[in-house]
Amino acid sequence: MAGGLVGLLDDIAALAKLAAASIDDVGAAAGRASMKAAGVVIDDTAVTPAYVQGLAADRELPIVKRIAKGSLKNKLLFILPAALILSEFVPVLVEIVLMAGGSYLCYEGAHKIHHRFAHRGEHGKAEAELPSVMVGEDLEEKTISGAIRTDFILSGEIMVISLKEVIDEGFVSRTVILVVVAILITAIVYGIVALIVKMDDVGLRLAQSSSPKSQRIGRGLVGAMPKLLAVLSTVGTAAMIWVGGHILIAGSHELGWHWPHDVVHSLEEPAHDVDGVGGILGWLVNTGLSAVVGLIIGFAIVLVVAQIKARKGDAPAEAH
Repeated sequence: MAGGLVGLLDDIAALAKLAAASIDDVGAAAGRASMKAAGVVIDDTAVTPAYVQGLAADRELPIVKRIAKGSLKNKLLFILPAALILSEFVPVLVEIVLMAGGSYLCYEGAHKIHHRFAHRGEHGKAEAELPSVMVGEDLEEKTISGAIRTDFILSGEIMVISLKEVIDEGFVSRTVILVVVAILITAIVYGIVALIVKMDDVGLRLAQSSSPKSQRIGRGLVGAMPKLLAVLSTVGTAAMIWVGGHILIAGSHELGWHWPHDVVHSLEEPAHDVDGVGGILGWLVNTGLSAVVGLIIGFAIVLVVAQIKARKGDAPAEAH
């Protein structure tokens, strides 16, 4: 009896160790998958604060909370099941979907660059025409639904990029990892968004305090808000172009079109041979070449989209 109990305890201990190892594996895999999607995460973080600018201050956090819930719903109820079904039965489609998403990232990044230079000076004018504080339930609902629609595209990219990183895992492990990724990334993105949108309020309170030191910190926070959003937007745009280009290079290699990957690898390899900084230089070369590919593809798509829009715009005129 005692021997049986000892054996049972040993079995339980072994199962506990196995479970702990599995949790560690899931955590590590979720971390790797999340890092692969970092470019889209940065852009998602940069995009969302724009949806609550101009809204009443006491409604900012409730709106961010509702957008976060919508984002999690997008990931878990819609994107995750579709991604798992594809990866289980038609895994090659995951690569094709990923490359389509990579092309979209390139387009979005190039479009932002084009818009920034083509409409320089108009942003401030447009903002000046807006009311200082917008109110109303209809506006809130429109803002939230628009943000959730935009999030659906970015969330789709995040989940598919993450899926590609763990596609060789078993179905159950893959599911658990992607659920962890969905929850983790949503919490990080919208936690940071909440901090950003309230940073100016905290700054104003500090600026109105009696302490000169607090006043300086408060004025600094208020002044830093637009700069922080600008930096996030720039970093997010650059990350989208680099990540999109990298996805296209790696995806073409996976689908049998090897020469883009081979060219990048042949240029990257000498950098790796440099003593001490080879790893960093190799990464920089790979990133730079991926960004060049992303820019070329992105601006090509921008041109095609512009031509399509121009033709649609000309259609009524031709009809007359």
